[in-house]
Amino acid sequence: MGFRQRLKDANRIVVKVGSSTLTYDNGNINLSRIEKLTRTLSDIVNSGKQVVLVTSGAVAVGVNKLKLKEKPESIREKQAVASVGQCELMHIYSKFFGEYSHIVGQVLLTRDVVEDDHIRENVCNTFETLLEKRIIPIVNENDTVSIDEIENIVRFGDNDNLSAIVACLVDADLLIILSDIDGFYDSDPRNNDNATLLNEVKEITPELEECAGGAGSSVGTGGMITKLTAAKTATKAGVDMVLSNGNEPSILLDILNAEEIGTLFISEKKIKKGGYKYE
Repeated sequence: MGFRQRLKDANRIVVKVGSSTLTYDNGNINLSRIEKLTRTLSDIVNSGKQVVLVTSGAVAVGVNKLKLKEKPESIREKQAVASVGQCELMHIYSKFFGEYSHIVGQVLLTRDVVEDDHIRENVCNTFETLLEKRIIPIVNENDTVSIDEIENIVRFGDNDNLSAIVACLVDADLLIILSDIDGFYDSDPRNNDNATLLNEVKEITPELEECAGGAGSSVGTGGMITKLTAAKTATKAGVDMVLSNGNEPSILLDILNAEEIGTLFISEKKIKKGGYKYE
């Protein structure tokens, strides 16, 4: 069985969407795309699979909700805006998923949660209970309280890294990161017309990290280097990862059907617990 073919057997899937997927270039909420995303994820759950959604966008949605002309600069203002945006984002998700008869549960994480053994176990139990009850966990970093200045609470850095950590926490089979780029290239396609999309990556080498240089989104905080870091975290823990474009959310179905879309980062472990087998 080829590496792509085994994606058909992925049962527990973490999907990460960035701010660029959730908003238009002008900063307004892209309701059409969010609706397509929730419909596609609902269909995946209906097929019998389990889905965890890691979402960015709290600050972007908050800026839109408060009709601010630009993203705030200070930490206190960003956190206040994130507080408003988080409520609005969950309201939108809950409404759209509800249209397809699915219930969502919010999980807000800070780094201390996953660094403390006891708290981490509680979080894992929460995820398991939500998934057992067919509730879709929607995860974000707790931007309202998570700042460097607070002792023992350090930012994940970006939601790419957060999604990889969540994939490890829930023992996922597959992590899919939807971005504003088609996959991982050997150089920045925005600056090099001859850049080549990599179909599969079996090892994250220093040369590959050099390629990640700096292609970043104008909306989100994560560039290509953060996605490579997420891939390292996921694959080391036995989780395959696909990086793909989120412009058309139905692409998730194609990825799970083993079509050659985006870049597949192949996990280091050959056999995973629970019968998800590799060849």
